[in-house]
Amino acid sequence: MIAKITLFLLNIFDFFHKRKIINFFKKKQINNFELIFDIGGHKGETLNFFLRNFEVKKIISFEPSSINFKYLEKNSIKLKSKFTKSRIYLENLGIGNKKEKKKLKQHYESSSSTINDFNEKSVYFKRKNFLLNINKDIFKEIEIDIITLEDYIKENEFQKIDLIKIDTEGYEFEVLSGLRDKLNCVKFLMFEHHYDDMLQKDYTFNDISNLLKKHNFKKIFRLKMPFRKSFEYIYINEKKC
Repeated sequence: MIAKITLFLLNIFDFFHKRKIINFFKKKQINNFELIFDIGGHKGETLNFFLRNFEVKKIISFEPSSINFKYLEKNSIKLKSKFTKSRIYLENLGIGNKKEKKKLKQHYESSSSTINDFNEKSVYFKRKNFLLNINKDIFKEIEIDIITLEDYIKENEFQKIDLIKIDTEGYEFEVLSGLRDKLNCVKFLMFEHHYDDMLQKDYTFNDISNLLKKHNFKKIFRLKMPFRKSFEYIYINEKKC
């Protein structure tokens, strides 16, 4: 019962959270996207978010988990039939700073799955699992393939990406650093950053900020996520691609 109530409340507050993001883009008169990269596609939430609220010509969703990917495929079929003017592509791949194989920790609550290690002594970690009523088999490891966005962009000869959304549960810096100079071809970046100690990371927000400043990005949006020690950010590339 606690888990159902928790998820219900989260869904309600997340709805209003997303409305703030939509309103931000609309006020900036940003209604159209030629190409979006969705890093951490999960079950298709980002596909649904952008397709329902903006004109999107092409969106590519990357999801490394074979478990989540099955849901992503199923949900994308419905979206393809509804949004016929948008081209939707799916990749069962993880994104990082080099090509390799890794172990993904597939969390019982699948949106919390991560490549990073969990800090199981974290109060935040224990509280979250309590609220979701998880008392055993919190996660299992599955092998995934990781590529870099630099390689993907080169192989597909993309010249410009309007927006890259990143939700990788503590792996954002690796995704961004794997772009290397191809960061210069990106107009907008939208990503989460966790400030809790549930995930063990070897970077800080300053590392991300310094990397983006180096490539002429400016922070234009910051919003705390409901009931989480996390923020959502949007950066804009001030230099033309």
